[in-house]
Amino acid sequence: MMNDEQLQRYSRQIMLPDFDYQGQQKLLSARVLIIGLGGLGSPVALYLASAGVGTLVLVDDDVVDQSNLQRQIIHGEADIGTSKVLSAKQSIAALNSDVLVVTINSRLEASALLKEVIKADVVLDCCDNLATRLAVNKACLQSHTPLVSGAAIRMEGQITVVDPRQPNTPCYHCLTQLTGDQQGSCSTNGVMAPLVGIIGATQAMEAIKVLSSFGEPLVGKLLLLEAKTMHWQTFSLAKDMNCVSCGEN
Repeated sequence: MMNDEQLQRYSRQIMLPDFDYQGQQKLLSARVLIIGLGGLGSPVALYLASAGVGTLVLVDDDVVDQSNLQRQIIHGEADIGTSKVLSAKQSIAALNSDVLVVTINSRLEASALLKEVIKADVVLDCCDNLATRLAVNKACLQSHTPLVSGAAIRMEGQITVVDPRQPNTPCYHCLTQLTGDQQGSCSTNGVMAPLVGIIGATQAMEAIKVLSSFGEPLVGKLLLLEAKTMHWQTFSLAKDMNCVSCGEN
């Protein structure tokens, strides 16, 4: 049950008619796994903490570098050389000390990844490489855990939601088979700072919708942003019945 301080802190969310007290209580009881504390993971972690998600599990094996500070807003100059998960934990504690933060300063793989995914109510894919994205997608399919995936590079971004609890919905692998291999990194292609904030904040919104059964998450849809013109497009995604990850599910 929420105490008086929590009722005041989250009052602006509680007053939303379709969210109200029950929605906030679901957030406070939730456990969210965030893969990657870079450009996308930074706003994701901050907004989920500010919104009142009870437990955040942060996963990243990297340390803060000066080149990160242009877009990874959860880290500061004093954090250079510090592990990203520790830096993020400190920022979250300063924002909302009620949030329980679990840090994993390593790359999760195979059974270790699946173990954490099983414990989560929703997973946020905020990483920057295809191999990890596909591994996270596979673990979410195996455990029937919802996945919110985001990507941003140059001036383009995308978000989709995978919910294996719903029948006949496409997975992230279905998307990659449709769009092809689009591997790339900000270090080699560049990225505009606010773009990752926009995409990360949208991921956080989608996670809140999934956790609280609020609104209509982007399940079976792909939301694209071309930031040069601020042009948004939404596409419907069909399940690939021959997908090597979910085709038989």
